[in-house]
Amino acid sequence: MKTGSIDSIESFGLVDGPGIRTVVFLTGCKLRCKYCHNPEMWKMGKPNYTPEELAQRIIRNKPYFRRNNGGVTFSGGEPLLQSEFLIEVCKILKNENIHITLDTAGVGNGNYKELLSYVDLVLLDIKHITKEGYKDLTGQEMSSFLEFVEALNKSGKSVWIRQVILPGMMDNDDYLKGLNEILKKINHIDKIEFLPYHTMGKEKYEKLNIPYPLENMEAYDKEKCQKLYQKFMENYYGKN
Repeated sequence: MKTGSIDSIESFGLVDGPGIRTVVFLTGCKLRCKYCHNPEMWKMGKPNYTPEELAQRIIRNKPYFRRNNGGVTFSGGEPLLQSEFLIEVCKILKNENIHITLDTAGVGNGNYKELLSYVDLVLLDIKHITKEGYKDLTGQEMSSFLEFVEALNKSGKSVWIRQVILPGMMDNDDYLKGLNEILKKINHIDKIEFLPYHTMGKEKYEKLNIPYPLENMEAYDKEKCQKLYQKFMENYYGKN
């Protein structure tokens, strides 16, 4: 029997997909994003749930999220690293008609077709628009992300884009133009979110005795982030 490693479960999530959501944080991630605020989830933890146990934990919250067109969101870490486990969980949840969202950076172990067949919505994190920038920011090559995008396009699933805005890196015209080019390659985009970089993860790095890569970078202003989003949507998105 496949078992999974779960870091934590949030029963009342409001920002990880539509409606009220149960958010399941799975351990393990290949990326080492410089702005990551969950470094405690990088390493794969010990198995602590069977598919049936996790599914039943989620189903118990069904009366809450069904009233608000919510569901479950699998996040992390990187949930794609535990895709075989998630497939078994999703099979059970689909029998309960529960809406399933996958929050991912698109870097797993391949063979995404079956998992995506059970997913209703994908929250896709855009790390960077160039191969060089992606490698510098995440420590990994961009090819794995592009492999997932290909599988995602074939699946026909709805996509919400998430872009963290780092000051001095993403808040300029060249980046916005490049982001538009990347998004042209992704099908069925229903929503785009710009998320301002924050420093709330610093304390976690200190507790884990890990140097914080962006020590001198200040948080990005929320109002500036919203204005940048409006600029992107009005001047760049969908244009040649």
